[in-house]
Amino acid sequence: MGPIPLTPYDLGLAAVLVLLLSVTSYYARLAISQPLLLGGLRTAVQLALIGVVLEALFASSRLRWVVLMALVMLLFAGREVMARQQRRFTGWWGYGLGTSAMFVSSFAVTVLALVAIIQPVPWYRPQYAIPLLGMLLGNTMSGVALALDRLTQGAWQQRTIIEGRLLLGQRWREAIGPVRREAMRSGMIPTISGMATAGVVSLPGMMTGQILAGVSPIQAVKYQILVIFLIAAGTGFGTQLAVSVGSRRLFDERERLRLDRLKG
Repeated sequence: MGPIPLTPYDLGLAAVLVLLLSVTSYYARLAISQPLLLGGLRTAVQLALIGVVLEALFASSRLRWVVLMALVMLLFAGREVMARQQRRFTGWWGYGLGTSAMFVSSFAVTVLALVAIIQPVPWYRPQYAIPLLGMLLGNTMSGVALALDRLTQGAWQQRTIIEGRLLLGQRWREAIGPVRREAMRSGMIPTISGMATAGVVSLPGMMTGQILAGVSPIQAVKYQILVIFLIAAGTGFGTQLAVSVGSRRLFDERERLRLDRLKG
């Protein structure tokens, strides 16, 4: 039995719930009514557009279009990482650091999963490549953004302590070590929490979607376990890479703390 098709009327009923939430938030003076409505509108428009694009992409199954789609997703993810940081690096580093870390981690893990584990034919089959990369990028984006924000905020708040350690003869890696470890840990907390509660507190999105589409629950569980492990690896490696490079960027060649390389 296939999935039950949804009509525009069905989606409209769900949208009414968001509208009601916006109204109650307005009267409660939560200052989230407008962002909530705007977010709902963006969700509907963006997902409708991506649905049309994916229909065409699935029909063509050309490698160049898959790569183009992947790069567009990466560039938007990099923009979101930069926007979520209160203090970010100046110049190209503000955008390029998070984007590069996600590219190395998410793309490498996705290609490994496609080539060595799932093994679709061809290996870049968009029905597998794009959703898998999207899930990895989404979670890695959140982890990298949180980690970099914690790194730059921590360095700014503890600048006196860090400079004192440098004066005592510590190398830059030792001086910023506690801040860097806390940043990496913060970036991984959401992923670890999600792993700990999967199947007990909540049913993850991919598994739920497959079950609604009529896939066997056991088969859906297998794919969900695979995705969770891949997300953990992608987020962990991406977070470590971004924080390692970012923490080095906070010091010059003479190992002096350079907070002028941050803005915000």
